Amino acid sequence: MENYKVILCGKLYDGLSDVLQEQMEILVKGNQIIEVDKNVAKPAGTETIDLSHLTVTPGLIDAHVHYGTGNWKVRRHETIYENPQWKGMAVLYNARKALRRGFTAARHVGSNCDDGFGSVVAKRMIDEGYFEGCRLKVAPHYVSTTRSHGDASQLIATNPKVSEFIWQDYPGYGCGADMFRDVVRRQVKYGADFVKIFATGGFSTPEDGPEDITFSDDELKSVIDTAHSLGRKVTSHSYTPELIRKEIEFGIDGIEHGSLLDDPEVISLMIEKNIDYVPTFCPYDDVIYQDESSLKTKPYEFQQKLIKYADWLGRARKMIVKSRLELGYGTDFVATHNPYDAGYEYQTWLKSGIDPFRALKGATRVNAKILNMEGKIGGIAPGFYADISGWERDLLTDPDALLDCAFVMKDGIIYPTESSLQEQT
Repeated sequence: MENYKVILCGKLYDGLSDVLQEQMEILVKGNQIIEVDKNVAKPAGTETIDLSHLTVTPGLIDAHVHYGTGNWKVRRHETIYENPQWKGMAVLYNARKALRRGFTAARHVGSNCDDGFGSVVAKRMIDEGYFEGCRLKVAPHYVSTTRSHGDASQLIATNPKVSEFIWQDYPGYGCGADMFRDVVRRQVKYGADFVKIFATGGFSTPEDGPEDITFSDDELKSVIDTAHSLGRKVTSHSYTPELIRKEIEFGIDGIEHGSLLDDPEVISLMIEKNIDYVPTFCPYDDVIYQDESSLKTKPYEFQQKLIKYADWLGRARKMIVKSRLELGYGTDFVATHNPYDAGYEYQTWLKSGIDPFRALKGATRVNAKILNMEGKIGGIAPGFYADISGWERDLLTDPDALLDCAFVMKDGIIYPTESSLQEQT
């Protein structure tokens, strides 16, 4: 007997058009959506799921996660002192928690190189049904030069002997075009869906900064060209417009953060070249919106860099928001919220003056493109996977709406839901 379900929607955002449709129905067969209409066919034995009190959306997608952390409040401790097995289990834990919050897919944009290949294993075990969790696209390790933002051994640089011991076992770090060419090949060999590089320093690490340029031109070109020859995209942790311009010239596919992007010409170039762009707004809110209590929870050097760049961060955000850039929805929650609490980014988008439909588009069809899963996820239409979420709060007016999932289905299977708001109380 065929497994049919019909979902009765109060309101429907289908991920394909910027409207809320009233009183729509979704017919699901197995793990696929078969029909979407006001009154769909209902074969004999069809199970009815009444969500007429909810706003129904595609399962949402977080395009920038680091799931290898169990407790973000002690992330630096975990980075040095926890083993690869712990970090692989953390990926499974966070993927399950994200699913129960209505996010049915995520892009894991790398782990420290001492984490093993836990994210690849977690992805496989979820896909094969051993564990429940959101769909994963993974970059196993950061690809990074020595001392740059991805080099976790700098956290213990005050003890050079220990730092060197840790660094020598990192498979993704070093220098030279040939070395990085081989790193990319190994990443793909062991399961990378894409490649993530740290082309600049960052805010949270102690020994580098967001204006640092960490790759030489020949190193950068070797990563991009090798990945493309193997059919993989390359996305880059980057901040300044000068670096982003260079990366686009070299053929980069995506930019993460871009939080100092205040150059209209570079923004136009990103639009022209159809660059995947995930701005991860929320982690910088402490200085943009002057939240001193939250700022003080961060390591000292993190606080100081955010304060130093506060004006630039604010200026760039305004320019990004007003632009025609296609924005992907991503969180980067490693020092602000739990990695699975993706709904907090929605608060920031709305607070920043972004139209709710633009935010929902970012978390559905834009991110489906970024994950190379267009036509499969991020939409509610015939042929898409039956990844569906339901929300009790008003998505167009309530900034907490995506923190309080009321229904989630992935691959046609219904899972329990959890509220981030209740967890925080």
